[in-house]
Amino acid sequence: MAKLILDMDEMTENFFSDAALIGIVCPLSSHRFCGTINRHLDMDFVRKQESDPRIITQKEEHFFHFYEYCLPLNGGRYGIYKLKSDNKVLLPEVKQLDYLWMIECADYEEKAQEMIQLLRNLPDVQLAQIIDPDRLKNSYHLLV
Repeated sequence: MAKLILDMDEMTENFFSDAALIGIVCPLSSHRFCGTINRHLDMDFVRKQESDPRIITQKEEHFFHFYEYCLPLNGGRYGIYKLKSDNKVLLPEVKQLDYLWMIECADYEEKAQEMIQLLRNLPDVQLAQIIDPDRLKNSYHLLV
């Protein structure tokens, strides 16, 4: 019987092919952060508990909140990942960040620049910048 091997590099490349990532530093809890975005930017992020990334160690299991907003009319999608859970980080290579906003749509680069400007105007956001997916060694943790 042939052995099938899952190519994580190819899956990750496909997952991020039409997407931009924005790294965010904000001290708010995930539900307060998404609530602020929903109010100020007129969006409707909803927690997708079944899509929460998780890391399982020998002693414990860590869940990282994931919120999603599907854009009306154009079929695009926004996802927000909480990058910290207790004392564990989802992506060690960007451990200084609190959130990662993934933008998936046809004009994702343009939307990302627009979102960065809007995020920088929110009172509790300390940093918002583009993150290159190639910089993320553990980007497979984001696959939902």
